[in-house]
Amino acid sequence: MMMRPRVLVIDDEPKLLKLVGSVLQADGFEVVTATTGQEGLEMVETTQPDLVLLDILLPGELDGYLVCQRIRERSPIPVIMLTAKAQENDKIRGFDVGADDYLTKPFSSRELLARARAVLRRSWAVDQPRSGQVITCGDLVVDLAQRRVSVGNREVVLTATEYRLLVELAQNAGKVMLHEELLSRVWGPDYRDEVEYLRAYVRYLRRKIEEDPAHPRYILSRPGIGYVLAAE
Repeated sequence: MMMRPRVLVIDDEPKLLKLVGSVLQADGFEVVTATTGQEGLEMVETTQPDLVLLDILLPGELDGYLVCQRIRERSPIPVIMLTAKAQENDKIRGFDVGADDYLTKPFSSRELLARARAVLRRSWAVDQPRSGQVITCGDLVVDLAQRRVSVGNREVVLTATEYRLLVELAQNAGKVMLHEELLSRVWGPDYRDEVEYLRAYVRYLRRKIEEDPAHPRYILSRPGIGYVLAAE
């Protein structure tokens, strides 16, 4: 990990901002804060954070879902959603707008730090040198050296987590990857039971690489078992 990762915390609760800020700073993070969605979007541009911690319930017209969606339209910066909402549908909605992880209030300092480190590791691992291997499955091409993905003549822009998931599937093309195996490799051992994470990101990938996401050609499901990237 880099020496002092910068974390932008977007939340309108002063006590939470103080608590999260002190926990992160004590662990070596640099912390900047915003209290509204609009201010948060401006801070993303001006401070260039390595990670965003984003509350869902924000004052004004921009709630956390809209802020996350707009961040994702501009940048692959990892986003962890902070919320009092604990329903699975709320999590799915957060993943659908591009969140990388989800923390339900109240959460412990240990859990916050573990999730932040895990998300940053996934993000930075994409920047590490890879071999010159190019993996081709039909019209889908994954160039590990250039960190580029294309389908036919169309380049596909992926977030860090989406890319890592696709690389795991591509490097094992034709092999069924178990849910727990993919979760451990992409998210880390602590996430091996978080199947909704995996399902959400498979949906993202299908939307981006499949001509008809409802009838996928590349990423195929093996219900109750896992996923396989079809090898042609």
